[in-house]
Amino acid sequence: MTTDRSHSHTRIGVFGGSFDPPHNGHIGIATHAARQLGLDRTILIPSAVPPHKLDRDLSSPEDRLAMCELAVAGVPGFSVSDIELRREGVSYTVDTLLELRGMFPGSELFMLIGMDNYQEFHLWRDPDRILELATVIVMDRPGYRTRGIEPGAGPRIRRVEVPQIDVSSTQIRRLVSSGEPISGLVPRAVEEYIDQHRLYR
Repeated sequence: MTTDRSHSHTRIGVFGGSFDPPHNGHIGIATHAARQLGLDRTILIPSAVPPHKLDRDLSSPEDRLAMCELAVAGVPGFSVSDIELRREGVSYTVDTLLELRGMFPGSELFMLIGMDNYQEFHLWRDPDRILELATVIVMDRPGYRTRGIEPGAGPRIRRVEVPQIDVSSTQIRRLVSSGEPISGLVPRAVEEYIDQHRLYR
């Protein structure tokens, strides 16, 4: 994704993750959040080395980037960025937001995270700086609906109700590994890519 200085004063959603693979749950909750927040665009950002997944081998950056692009093809307002894949080392959100600030000066950034990730947000690198750079949008996920945002969290942390789509990348990898079908869990183009490239076998 190239630098674009024509989008000042736009509302941009930032949705990061390992996306190994991206599935219908990812796209469903991000689309729902984008509508509720009135976002002009939403950017999926596959991470190179997620800090919380240092003990797991991920699919190649090329495969995960390609699957993300297939997953959002035809979804209005959605795109994919490789900024974390191009950056060496562990992928820290604060670094990504700083880079996006330079790419989209004047835009308002909204970082979309699940309620599970929010529970550990205080452990992220420089959470105070993250809140200076973006509004954190906490999306409910199955098993976390009853855990609310603490009183006094501030206006830079908001909760958004999203459909409870109970599917995970871990589940999909296990199904593929055991030869079970994944139709309906991932976009059709992603399913075909997984099959053609024999991922998760």
